[in-house]
Amino acid sequence: MEQNVNCLVDYENVDICQQEHLVLKDVDFHVNKGEFIYLLGKVGSGKSSLLKSLYAEVPIKKGTARIFNYDLRKIKRREIPLLRRKVGIIFQDFQLLIDRTVQENLSFVLKATGWKNKNKIEEQIAFVLRCVGMENKGYKMPHQLSGGEQQRIVIARALLNSPELIIADEPTGNFDPETANEIVSLLHDICSSGTSVIMATHNINLINAHPGKVIRCEGMELKEF
Repeated sequence: MEQNVNCLVDYENVDICQQEHLVLKDVDFHVNKGEFIYLLGKVGSGKSSLLKSLYAEVPIKKGTARIFNYDLRKIKRREIPLLRRKVGIIFQDFQLLIDRTVQENLSFVLKATGWKNKNKIEEQIAFVLRCVGMENKGYKMPHQLSGGEQQRIVIARALLNSPELIIADEPTGNFDPETANEIVSLLHDICSSGTSVIMATHNINLINAHPGKVIRCEGMELKEF
């Protein structure tokens, strides 16, 4: 059977477990290039486990699971860092290094993922900060930024290695409606440039304002709406 070249993620009949506990069963989940997917579900419904399985933090022991050119059932430990460079991850709690400036935070990530040329590092940081509207904030420390500004920096960090897929786990969970709307609008802009986005959220209003494919984790299953 010919593989769909536009398909980044291809899960069929996958079981996802945390430790030995089954949280999702018989999962069929597909992500195409340039697609924006909302992942809904109550706390404990398996959203985060599904997202973590995509970058091999949660292992998959049943079914067929491919992301990019990697078979997640057979992926080798040495391949996992290479996979994660192709995925931009946005956390709810930022995980910025609080003792370094924005510029130093972003430089740290690039150096850790193999970038060595100082000029190219500076150019890439300038580029991603422009993408998120934070081009004049590189000298700031994280505590000098608002929550919404910090999340924009986290999105910039996720863009550093030009990922094909962005995974955002409740990126607006701590924000007021206006800031949440700005963050989702920014993610949609990134998606429109060709990067696929999977975003876990509880906020139905955001989905109404910024439509995308909606998938719900419910009763240990994935259901598309």
